[in-house]
Amino acid sequence: MHEMPTERIAERRDELVEQVAREIELRGLTTPAVHFLEASRPYRPLGANAMLFFDPVLRTIFGGGLDSVSELLGDDAGIEQLIERLEEDDDPTDWDA
Repeated sequence: MHEMPTERIAERRDELVEQVAREIELRGLTTPAVHFLEASRPYRPLGANAMLFFDPVLRTIFGGGLDSVSELLGDDAGIEQLIERLEEDDDPTDWDA
């Protein structure tokens, strides 16, 4: 089996994080998504198998883009990166008064 170089895996993860974060933000679901991802921590060792449990929710939210979401959520480093990305854009200190 051919493995992707580490550099390419990181690039792919960055692309997926950005894509998923934009979809979450467009739907106004940043805060619930962060809470959901934080709450999923105990299930992460189960990897992609745990995502089968969340499949109906993910299909409702992301529709046809589910494959990339499932790929990202099956990767612990990707989940952490997504949480960080969502939290940086949701920071209320960036607002002008």
